[in-house]
Amino acid sequence: MYPDDLSYTTEHEWVRNPGEQTGAVRVGISHYAQDALGDIVYVSLPEVGSTITAGETCGELESTKSVSDLYAPVSGEVVARNEALDATPELVNTDPYGGGWLFEVVPSDADQLTGLLDSAGYQATLEG
Repeated sequence: MYPDDLSYTTEHEWVRNPGEQTGAVRVGISHYAQDALGDIVYVSLPEVGSTITAGETCGELESTKSVSDLYAPVSGEVVARNEALDATPELVNTDPYGGGWLFEVVPSDADQLTGLLDSAGYQATLEG
């Protein structure tokens, strides 16, 4: 349910290193987060070319239950967005670690990735 090849944040984002773009990491939300949100009906993502800051809001996920902020797991420049989510935001629910990815960012400092949680560490935060 929480793939070992990903890193996680306490805000329920995952990071896949490397992403598809050169030097980038791919970002999405965890199974836990999509399950807690319910059916996602709209996704607001940061624009390509924008700079995001770790821990700060960079978008929103709207579900039939509520609107939830999306937090940047690392600081850097956004280099790709999952444009498929404009037409099919439910991919975040049905395939959170695959087709439901959100965006890619080139970290301003690769050392940021060492501060993220591994799968076991993330799961431990859910049990608290």
